[in-house]
Amino acid sequence: MELDPFQTDALRELGNIGAAHAATSLSQMLMSPIEMTVPEVQAVDIADMHNYIGNEISAIVVFQIQGEVADGGYIVVSMPQETIVRLTNQMLGTTDADREINEMDQSAAIEIGNIMISAFLDATAELLEIVMLPSPPALAIDMAHAAFESIIAQMAGDVNGILIFNTELTSEAPPIYGSIYMLPKPELMQQLFTMLEDLMTPLT
Repeated sequence: MELDPFQTDALRELGNIGAAHAATSLSQMLMSPIEMTVPEVQAVDIADMHNYIGNEISAIVVFQIQGEVADGGYIVVSMPQETIVRLTNQMLGTTDADREINEMDQSAAIEIGNIMISAFLDATAELLEIVMLPSPPALAIDMAHAAFESIIAQMAGDVNGILIFNTELTSEAPPIYGSIYMLPKPELMQQLFTMLEDLMTPLT
């Protein structure tokens, strides 16, 4: 699955707009200025997904894409353990960074994932003038590779490609990395590209 330069630029722009909205929402929740960018977008075949997912312990927050779209698919935010612990500490004003993910972190992961994905889809929907909504979130704490294998198995071949938005969050602390994975069903994938092409084609 390859993107042409136009599609790559369009998706990066879409990702940065969504990330900016997500950063605003996170800044409000954490009461601290946060910037979030999407420096890289990749499109990969689902069969090659293992080449792009690490084995680090991560918080994986999964949503179905609902709303005014062709039979949607899924959108997932993946945050390594270090990211979740750091964001939880920032939320609660604590400093214990050398620990395993606990219940407090799991609650934070769901809240952060929900805010990020809701803002990301809101921005996408506003840009494309459609309705896109996330389902209630499901959380997995596991090696990222194993968690994604489980997600993919549940799709029963309905999804062929994955769009990866690699994100970078910058606040008062050092940069925090994570990724948003959009697993659209083929109908939604085509719908997104068609809408983006119409949006970015200059009027004649």
